[in-house]
Amino acid sequence: MTLTDLHTDYAGRKGPLFWLAVRTALLTILTLGFYRFWMKTRLRRYYWSAIRPGNVPLEYLGTPWEKLLGFLFAVVILAFYIGIVNLILMYFSFTLFQTNFVAYALSFLGVLPLIFFAQYRARRYILARTRWRGIRFGLEPGAWGYAWRAALHWLATILTGGLLWPRKAFWLEKYRIDRTLYGDQKFTQGGRWTMLIGAFKHVYIGGLVTAAAIGAGMWFEQPGFFAILPISVLWLVIGMAYWQAHSFRLLAEAKTINDTSFESNPRTGRVIGIYVGGYVLTWLVVVLAGALVGAVIGGMVAVLSGAGSLQEFLFGVDASTARSLPSWAIPVLSVLSYFAVFLIWGAASQSFVKLPMARHFSENTRLTNPAALTGVTQRRRDEFTEAEGFADALDVGAAL
Repeated sequence: MTLTDLHTDYAGRKGPLFWLAVRTALLTILTLGFYRFWMKTRLRRYYWSAIRPGNVPLEYLGTPWEKLLGFLFAVVILAFYIGIVNLILMYFSFTLFQTNFVAYALSFLGVLPLIFFAQYRARRYILARTRWRGIRFGLEPGAWGYAWRAALHWLATILTGGLLWPRKAFWLEKYRIDRTLYGDQKFTQGGRWTMLIGAFKHVYIGGLVTAAAIGAGMWFEQPGFFAILPISVLWLVIGMAYWQAHSFRLLAEAKTINDTSFESNPRTGRVIGIYVGGYVLTWLVVVLAGALVGAVIGGMVAVLSGAGSLQEFLFGVDASTARSLPSWAIPVLSVLSYFAVFLIWGAASQSFVKLPMARHFSENTRLTNPAALTGVTQRRRDEFTEAEGFADALDVGAAL
């Protein structure tokens, strides 16, 4: 069949996602974290099914049990690795430098490659469990190659004060994309890293002015230099939104698979609007929910203290009655309040920030010449039994 350019539709809605996030987060808390693997699976399936290139939804086929078993496997390996590596590094640091700071720094450096390793393997698992039009995606093995490259690029970026951020972003993206497959066909990331410099220009300007203002204020001991910080920091924040939108567009339009390419046009203003409006709405929801939770917990405290009502507890109970609360009441209710706030925050940010952002980037991306994909054949299933366990164990956030 002949295909025209494929636009991407997005079918996700805030309300269903909010309640899905609330239910799954609540179950995660009640099961002391055990349900988190089911929560991640259900949320990922919702997001995937909402993204519909050519009106055909993506499918996510990962299972919670894969994630759980992968996590347990990773914990065993990491416990051994981190224990041995940290012991060796701390021994040499105490022997050679006789200081705690160097020991902790070396311990962190010993774990750092594992973080990049875990991120790559998590991406491999996610792609291996993603299908479109019945064809699986995939990612070739290469986690250790990615780990040492990422470590070197990050080191160069830090040593140059962030100047080489576009270089890091391009080369790490190229390493991942050049090993990504759709069926039996491989993606290619074209372009050069210098094409991203323009997308990073406002971050350069905002960062330079901010650093100059702080440096001048401290060097000359003149507080007046700090007056420019609100403007420069705002410029820096807007620059990051500009970078997110334009780097995505430049990298997407340089990707190809066979003769199929991509067009993308996310808007900086919309990205800023999603972040600002989304987090304002998130805070409002958290405040309202916090007030409701506070009233409920206050009522429970009133009952436990022997007061007839919350009003009586607050205004009509003497100190001896208040001290009659069970010893477990305050710690338990404090923990419940803490988790309730973060539960609502997570659900609200999913609905008001992550979903609108996914919608904006999806709806502003299309495939050109998709007919070149008609000859793609199915690839063999990548079993990958340890799933994204290393990313979960290290808590490095493997995309949802």
